[in-house]
Amino acid sequence: MAVGTAVGWREGLDAGDLSSEALVRSAFDRIKRLDGQLCAILATDEDQSLRLARKADARLRAGERSPVLGLPIVIKDNLNWTGLPVSCGSRIQEGYRAPYNATVVERLIAAGAVPLAKANMDEFAMGSSGEYSAFKPTRNPWDTSLVPGGSSSGSVVAVSAGYAPFSLGSDTGGSVRLPAGFCGVTALRPTYGALSRYGLTAMASSLDQVGPIATTAADIALALQVMAGRDPMDSTSTDLPRQDGLVPLRPRNLKGLRIGLPTEYFADGLESGSRSLLEAALQVFADQGAEIRNVSLPHTRYAIDTYYLLCTSEVSSNLSRFDGVRYGHRAGAPSLPDMIAETRDQGLGPEVKRRILLGTFCLSKGYYDAFYQKAMKARTLIARDFERAFESVDILATPVSPGPAFPFGAKTNDPLAMYLADVFTVTAPLAGLPCLSMPAGLCGGLPVGIQLIGPAFSDVMLLETAHAFQSLTSHHLETPPLSA
Repeated sequence: MAVGTAVGWREGLDAGDLSSEALVRSAFDRIKRLDGQLCAILATDEDQSLRLARKADARLRAGERSPVLGLPIVIKDNLNWTGLPVSCGSRIQEGYRAPYNATVVERLIAAGAVPLAKANMDEFAMGSSGEYSAFKPTRNPWDTSLVPGGSSSGSVVAVSAGYAPFSLGSDTGGSVRLPAGFCGVTALRPTYGALSRYGLTAMASSLDQVGPIATTAADIALALQVMAGRDPMDSTSTDLPRQDGLVPLRPRNLKGLRIGLPTEYFADGLESGSRSLLEAALQVFADQGAEIRNVSLPHTRYAIDTYYLLCTSEVSSNLSRFDGVRYGHRAGAPSLPDMIAETRDQGLGPEVKRRILLGTFCLSKGYYDAFYQKAMKARTLIARDFERAFESVDILATPVSPGPAFPFGAKTNDPLAMYLADVFTVTAPLAGLPCLSMPAGLCGGLPVGIQLIGPAFSDVMLLETAHAFQSLTSHHLETPPLSA
């Protein structure tokens, strides 16, 4: 059984035409058939998944209805699912299993969703390509010689390849949106605080967000309705306005919608094929009466520098807990300092080490003011750019990436070139804004995404706008050869 949309499966489950157990068995068959090529999955517990599916079927037969009841999901391996490994794509977490559920996972399971697997990822969510997992690189289902994007590579590929209609990733600077653009699916980075981060392994705490991934915006709305809301275990969490408008999701009336095009995002570096697809996508909005305006976000030129100074600084702090003392891999050494040093040297990969060293340097005496403090000031200026832009427009539309997916190894020897793959995705997180990536079409047979950015807590409006676009187009229904 090939995967469909979550909304379609929801209707089939509610009508009794589908069973959760059959969907889950079909999903495991698909994983076993395809994942030897795609390497999207790190861990499963098939028995537990089938037990949960049978419980979901019993609830359905009893007449219970919920947006996600009986639907299979895949979970990124930096989110806790009780009893399963939570490796974060790293050797240093060897042997560690989650002692509790992440809040978003707990809410989904309580509502009847059925977790299938833990998804592969760039180590500790540090990567834009999917090449930095300590175990195996994830492959792009459209062309396995190309990267799928990162860091939520496995979560995105699981949806694109039809393992499940919905998955959870995390997004710090583009980690659900960039791979969604490369693999032809839809992904949301919610407003900072809209989803609890309790049970998400921290990378950069002021930037990290759980990000839902699915085929369509309407599919994402099903899960967001269940997951969103304040959590006493996460002091940064808050309620999401208009959450009751997520199910059923209604397409927004595009007439009169003011769409801003930041001139800084459409400069040199955007490949011509991607530009043409974005122009065609914008014409769909214009044909429905939307007004397209040029706007400026002048401090965008500082975004990459600002993001990587702040992100690596927080990485340096957050990853100090992985020392071999309490859990995970521990190296043999004659003294505690030697053990910690050897454990981290053995357990952490080169990209993680690079970012820890950069962040430690930024925070060190004599450089804190010159780098970290200056980056914090630039972050404020970037956020003010967005505030001014949203005085004249309702939403911003931008590219997701300069072009389609690139070949494996093309940028691994040039960290700066790899970091620049995030050039269109890091800016909104610095301001804590919601943003969404969705398919805009195929360029040379490969997906290209369009990004929508909204004001803080406009998540529902973003999804309604994307739903309207997807109601008028079929780009989101294109499937890769592997999932045909």
